[in-house]
Amino acid sequence: MSDPLNCGDGGGSQSYLNLRVASIFVILVGSSTGALFPVLAKRSSWFHVPKAVFDFAKYFGSGVIIATAFIHLLSPALDALSNPCLPSGWREYPYALALCLLSIFLIFITELIAFRWGTAKLSKLGKSHDAHGHNLGSHAAHGPEGGFESPQRSELQMKLNKADIESVTEHTDDTSDHHDHGLGEAVSTQVIGVGILEFGVVLHSVLIGLTLAVDEQFKVLFVVLVFHQTFEGLGIGSRLAYLELPQRYNWMPIVGAILYGFMTPVGIAVGLGVRSTYNPGSTTASIVSGTLDSLSSGILIYTGLVELFAHEFLFNKEMMEASNSKLAYAVGSMCLGCALMALLGKWA
Repeated sequence: MSDPLNCGDGGGSQSYLNLRVASIFVILVGSSTGALFPVLAKRSSWFHVPKAVFDFAKYFGSGVIIATAFIHLLSPALDALSNPCLPSGWREYPYALALCLLSIFLIFITELIAFRWGTAKLSKLGKSHDAHGHNLGSHAAHGPEGGFESPQRSELQMKLNKADIESVTEHTDDTSDHHDHGLGEAVSTQVIGVGILEFGVVLHSVLIGLTLAVDEQFKVLFVVLVFHQTFEGLGIGSRLAYLELPQRYNWMPIVGAILYGFMTPVGIAVGLGVRSTYNPGSTTASIVSGTLDSLSSGILIYTGLVELFAHEFLFNKEMMEASNSKLAYAVGSMCLGCALMALLGKWA
């Protein structure tokens, strides 16, 4: 005999309170370690991490992000928005898929407008900016695989930088301000891409924190989420680590990693605070979590397939001209990350 539906307030599990409190700190350590390790290791002058390890972290993280979108966001959104507690109208149309589609198009239109506006601004300054790195191959705003540069690219970049410096010194202060403005446009392009990715991940992190705080299957979910958040942190951390920002913006990747690390613990803390009244299966909770998961899945699907797949492989000249072994290593690392994250979806 099935349990009766509980569609109202309350219903959150009250068991394992001490473990649930401890989970705040355990997941904080796991999430922060996963997100901060690539950022700090990339900057460290004494901690020499082999290039192959960085490459693995980057591509493994890309696979994690894509699996998160489909298995850990879109699937729960479909379940939440087909909850029997919801009015029958919610089950007459696949709202989760529609919201995911809406999110994909909104992100696409936002980026399209931002790139056109930024390109127009740079054109007025007599400069060009290849936002996705189709020409140079090893630098892309959203697929920043240029952290380890080839000698040819380094020499070319030095020449370009030298030309920019000479251009600035030969012009008036007003022209110098324009040059700084152009640099700001390039920085903004990178930050927008990673910011969109982190926004989707952060929403997801808060929601699973709330769920962990009140879910009856706490022990299994806790163990799975430790790995889940660490792997996901590795994914977002590898994106942040490869941002190419001016010196004065170097704090941004660290802040982004720390923000990610705190989001799930914050969700757990909030869930524990309202555990006597918060029912994750209630009508309101199902609508809110289903909607946010749907929108977040669209963000990560767009980022994963367009920015990570396309711009790191198909549109990346360096990768397309790489040896078969290097390409196989990159694709294999991505598939491994995707497979492990998808497997975790069996339990969470």
